Amino acid sequence: MPDLSSFPITQRWPASHPDRLQLYAAPTPNGVKVSIMLEETGLAYEPHLIDISNNESKDPAFVSLNPNGRIPAIIDPAGPDGRPIALWESGAILVYLAEKTGQFISTTPTQRYETLAWVFFQMSAIGPMFGQLGFFLRFGGKDYEDKRPQQRFIDESTRLLGILDRRLEGRDWIVDDYSIADIATLGWVNALVEFYAAGDILGLSSFSNVRAWLGRGLARPAVQRGLHIPARPA
Repeated sequence: MPDLSSFPITQRWPASHPDRLQLYAAPTPNGVKVSIMLEETGLAYEPHLIDISNNESKDPAFVSLNPNGRIPAIIDPAGPDGRPIALWESGAILVYLAEKTGQFISTTPTQRYETLAWVFFQMSAIGPMFGQLGFFLRFGGKDYEDKRPQQRFIDESTRLLGILDRRLEGRDWIVDDYSIADIATLGWVNALVEFYAAGDILGLSSFSNVRAWLGRGLARPAVQRGLHIPARPA
């Protein structure tokens, strides 16, 4: 049985199944990237809810795993050298899990790097911009009298949706096959609709390729499961 006791986070969130991959997350657009990937790959894992509304990602035990204090993070008891490995940053985790399982990333160099480019596009552009838009639509920013900052993120989010829509012209998925590029991006686009209620303000109805792609993604059972893992308290 793997010994995870050297990771302080396991004292705060004990592992009932230390032989399984440990997921520390919340069902946010960043968190569900990893839960969807784990559901898609079929890897055995144990989810732990990190309640970000109560600043649990700033708990010293969590920060010992991710110094940036953001979900998600993982511990894989069966790391590349046979020893446990801890990882943070959702994009890095997706690449790691794809390489570990040989799933959802091509072994063809050109397609592989193309996939990574779109993963990094999500990490550097879609996530930060959509997240800031959400702040202005759903959280404290909605009360700001000056609407120019909100408009900036509306405009930038609309631009990014246009890039994604053009990429999806004539394609079912972002790269040739369903991949970590799609897994990285689905939760964020879904959040625009379901959580931020930004569909109208962004004119999402005009991005027909994005809407069709989102529908295909949401039709996948693993995506539906992953969107709700770790489960929030009832």
